[in-house]
Amino acid sequence: MKLTTKYNSGPRLLILIALIISSCKTENSAAINQVDEIITSIQETYAPDKRVALFDVQSEKKSTGYVLRGKTNLPEALDNLKNELEAQKINYTDSITLLPSADLDGKFYGVISNSVANIRSKPSHSAELVTQATLGMPLNVFQKERGWYLIQTPDKYLGWVDSGGLTLMEKNDFDSWQADKKLIYTHTYGKSYEDADETSQVVSDVVAGNIFSLMADKGAFYNVQYPDGRNAFISKTEAEPFEAWKSKLTFETDNLVETSKTMLGVPYLWGGTSTKGVDCSGFTKTIYFMNGMIIPRDASQQVHEGTLVDDSKEFDKLIPGDLLFFGRKATDSTTERVVHVGMWIGNNEFIHSSGKVRISSMDQNAENFDQPNYDRYLRTKRILNNTDEGLIYLTKKEIF
Repeated sequence: MKLTTKYNSGPRLLILIALIISSCKTENSAAINQVDEIITSIQETYAPDKRVALFDVQSEKKSTGYVLRGKTNLPEALDNLKNELEAQKINYTDSITLLPSADLDGKFYGVISNSVANIRSKPSHSAELVTQATLGMPLNVFQKERGWYLIQTPDKYLGWVDSGGLTLMEKNDFDSWQADKKLIYTHTYGKSYEDADETSQVVSDVVAGNIFSLMADKGAFYNVQYPDGRNAFISKTEAEPFEAWKSKLTFETDNLVETSKTMLGVPYLWGGTSTKGVDCSGFTKTIYFMNGMIIPRDASQQVHEGTLVDDSKEFDKLIPGDLLFFGRKATDSTTERVVHVGMWIGNNEFIHSSGKVRISSMDQNAENFDQPNYDRYLRTKRILNNTDEGLIYLTKKEIF
């Protein structure tokens, strides 16, 4: 009897222990899932697009409650997270970093000081190039990691730039820089010089859209200052005082076409948004910037702006300046995926960055007919003179 009892009680005890452990795991898992669900809900509300809003928060279960770690640049989102946890009577310890970081010592502003600065997905030169920023572009600075800074551009794009690409500023210095008279470089590509003489020493290369502080006129040159304090001279044939340039903006289709053709042959560069190299959406972004508009960075963002013109290949509806989007249509099991964008220039043609900036046609009888993009065409949107929230007009908002 004792032997039988001994062997029968063992499995029962193991089953009981397993049930207790399982019960504990289920209870803990449910609580963890509840916290994670709250975090996910806040993220979906305030930061659905990680490219333009940062809410990177994780939870860890402890004996006394939950520890929340991560970082965000959205104080309202953080406040709502805390309020929701408290409403659910969930104990937590807040270890979330609210950006900008105090380690920056008040230097929460920056200005790009190279002709083009590479902005990457992580603080490393080997990380993906997600976008570029051109000289004079103002930035919000959130965090420093080694020699890299987490920044946000005027179109809200987030990324990391190395210390050589920007000049850090406190609020007073930044306000002073913004108050300076400005010069915009309008040629595709060129150089600045130490003296008012093109045979003098080069200070740096310059690209379309570079913005300088305008110090004085000197004969055939403008005397300018870089955000980092360097002094230089730029030919008057290649640049214009920013206010004069801005006053002449007409937001007409012909100007968009003219600008786009000055970049023919510029090489394709993933993440590129300058005349040194562009990807497809970086190209359309550059065209519009040189005509007084800041538009979203990526094709999958640009497609949400403006008004629908066509989605059935009725290309006679299009006018120059319209943006054509390409990719994969939605199905019952997959979502739509926008992977390419070009700009209509008339005559059944569009200009886009594909290998290099080139002109292609939607006319099936044309020599430059683009069968692959014809087959994956999604729709065309018109953004010129549209007032969507994602479109910034330099004539209406003081960016520089």
